Amino acid sequence: MSPLIAGFIVYFAVTITVGVLAMRLNRSQDSYLLADRKLGAWVSAFSERASGESAWLLIGLPGLAFVSGMSAFWVAVGCVSGIAFSWFAVASRLRSETVRLDALTLADYFEARHGDAGRTVRLVATSIILFFFTFYVAAQFLAAGKVLNFYLGVTTLQGMLIGAVLVLFYTMAGGLYAVAWTDLVQGVIMLFTLAMLPLAVLGELGGVSGLTEKLAATGGDFLRLAPGDTGWLAISGVLGSLGIGLGYMGQPHLVLRFMATSGEGEIRKGRIIAVAWAVIAFVGAVMVGLTGLAYFGPEALGEGQLIVDQEQLMPMMARTFMPEWLAVIMICGAIAAMMSTADSQLLASASAVSEDIYRRLISPDADQKRLLLISRLATLAVGCVAFLLAWRADALVYSLVLYAWAGLGAAFGPPLLLSLWWRRTSRAGVLAGLLTGTVVVLTWYNVPALKAQLYEMVPGFILSLVATIAFSLLRPDRTTRGADTHER
Repeated sequence: MSPLIAGFIVYFAVTITVGVLAMRLNRSQDSYLLADRKLGAWVSAFSERASGESAWLLIGLPGLAFVSGMSAFWVAVGCVSGIAFSWFAVASRLRSETVRLDALTLADYFEARHGDAGRTVRLVATSIILFFFTFYVAAQFLAAGKVLNFYLGVTTLQGMLIGAVLVLFYTMAGGLYAVAWTDLVQGVIMLFTLAMLPLAVLGELGGVSGLTEKLAATGGDFLRLAPGDTGWLAISGVLGSLGIGLGYMGQPHLVLRFMATSGEGEIRKGRIIAVAWAVIAFVGAVMVGLTGLAYFGPEALGEGQLIVDQEQLMPMMARTFMPEWLAVIMICGAIAAMMSTADSQLLASASAVSEDIYRRLISPDADQKRLLLISRLATLAVGCVAFLLAWRADALVYSLVLYAWAGLGAAFGPPLLLSLWWRRTSRAGVLAGLLTGTVVVLTWYNVPALKAQLYEMVPGFILSLVATIAFSLLRPDRTTRGADTHER
């Protein structure tokens, strides 16, 4: 048996074991969805980071840097800034408010905060989550297929099936306890990969000076910081890259970690851990692409060439520059990136079905055993639909992730931020923000003339923010249950 296959078997066995052990801890809906709000700083921070940076960080962003050069660093700047803002501006207040309002999901929070007796906000929020998460999970399954296809020689479909079955098993079994603890391990592997691999290739190139000389010798524009040509194309490229960071505060599977953290002190420690992780990981991901570009050259990419798919760059570099046992760990890191995000999104989708729809709208008196069953069945259903979507997808992982990321970030980010910090935010404002962000992203993404001008997150977020403020002023809440605790 090859070391690679043996490594995968060990990694998969550990993951399954965690899921089985965590299953014993899930005795209620609270434990399955929020781990009884007992996550410590290290588990919470690593789990949030591993969940936030899916397979796109290990295979998508290096691939982007390989084809675009230094301009990919704008993505790193935008993302690190967004992560820091989310941890400092959203984490602590969201946790305290959801505890006070006894909310298990974002829809719970909006309903309790704004007295949404008609349940319209809940239904809209749940529909948005299920729609975009299906695309997001599909991107993770597609990434698993690409990596396992490259390394194990299985077909992409078989690789997708392996990844999907593994994630579905331990998520359905262990809930957030399993997801958070496996994410901790996966986050360590991801960070190790992104820190070590570019350093090893830099050594082969002769350091940073050797890297820049090689990039300059390609004859392209790979050393330019501004993407695109000049004028608006360059500006829109920078804005779009920075705009990715706007999405962090609106991702339901990430803010779930804030809600599940055990206390304010753990939140404060988690901020430092999460931001430090992000700086190392994002710089490392871009450097993987740049060092790969400098070593192999842009001509290595294409049909019949050394690199057929830009998103297989990272696994190929690991196999080229690392001892086999170390390459195994790094390839497991790519699979870990997929699983750490897919599991969180499946769990958030399950909460949308079992808590936001079944318990709140269909069967308020359902016992905990039935709610756990509904949560697990919902996890399976969303996973199966996502697998079918991934099977038929012809887009890059990077593109699929950015689409779903924009939809969730533009829809939830402005309403959540304003609900936490502005006392005059109303139910009508939240509903307007959710719908505006979603509609703008859907429209922008599907109109080529608009998509070519600017990443859909930016207009979606801005217009959602404007709509939330405008409708909050036009149609204020009669009561502000969630607004009287803090000075805003």
